[in-house]
Amino acid sequence: MAIKNLIQLLILAALWGASFLFIRVGVTDFGVAPLMALRVGIGALFLFVVLLARRPAREAFGTLRSRAWPLLVVGVLNSAAPFCLFAYAELTLSAGATSVINATTPLWGALVAFLWLKDRLSALRSLGMVIGFVGVLTLVWDQIATPQGAGATPTTTALAAAAALAATLMYGIAANYAKRHLTGVDSLTVATGTMTGATLLLLPIAIATWPATPISVHAWAAEIALGVACTGVAYMLFFHLIAVAGPARAVSVTFVIPIFGILWGALFLGEQVSAGMVEGCAVILVGTALAAGVIKRIPGFGTRSREAG
Repeated sequence: MAIKNLIQLLILAALWGASFLFIRVGVTDFGVAPLMALRVGIGALFLFVVLLARRPAREAFGTLRSRAWPLLVVGVLNSAAPFCLFAYAELTLSAGATSVINATTPLWGALVAFLWLKDRLSALRSLGMVIGFVGVLTLVWDQIATPQGAGATPTTTALAAAAALAATLMYGIAANYAKRHLTGVDSLTVATGTMTGATLLLLPIAIATWPATPISVHAWAAEIALGVACTGVAYMLFFHLIAVAGPARAVSVTFVIPIFGILWGALFLGEQVSAGMVEGCAVILVGTALAAGVIKRIPGFGTRSREAG
């Protein structure tokens, strides 16, 4: 990867890592659905402007209409539902811990592809899944031992971790659904359509649950940053990396996000970075790299089975 593209990937990781910081700042004032409805709404508006600037309106709207149902499904699975689950999780979990759990997305993607699309799952990738989920258990245990959310208990911490894992499972399902039903549709159109679908779904829930108490300036600032920088700008940068560096290298941003998630949480929220949290992060990233096929071989692993065959 060229140095310029590597810098862009680091900026993208920093933006998506910061999203966990902004969610934690804003969710207490806004509540789950209002915070995320505004996030996807701002992101959808931003992406619509870019889409219409790059394509004739008739062509853009024609594609969106013809693929409306799969775009809505992916919008629910890849934005509306997981965003809300992450926001719920951050009522209890630290921003850093939540960003680490987010790194399990490729684990779920590989598992769903194996169960649904019958993709081959090698022994090494299976080992990666086991290692990754051991890392999750290590991280969750550390969070239970050192709770950081207000009023956090072992039960609420476990529920928050389950919500975050459910969000990453939905990401894995969404990726495989999109592979089957949206192949051939360009990434910008997919992002615009899915963000729009997520907005339409969350808007009535957000209106019904809008907070009765005033929302602080800090929460509004976090919301704007979440929608503009961490959604609109970040998605555009992601699409650019896909175009110039390829999908596989662009998706490698998943492995860098936890570093920034932990860093921003420690710097701006004073979150503790325990040895258990770092250990869990390292184990999850190793497992994810194996499960996603980034690490293709381990010297000596599988040698006996090949010789025996």
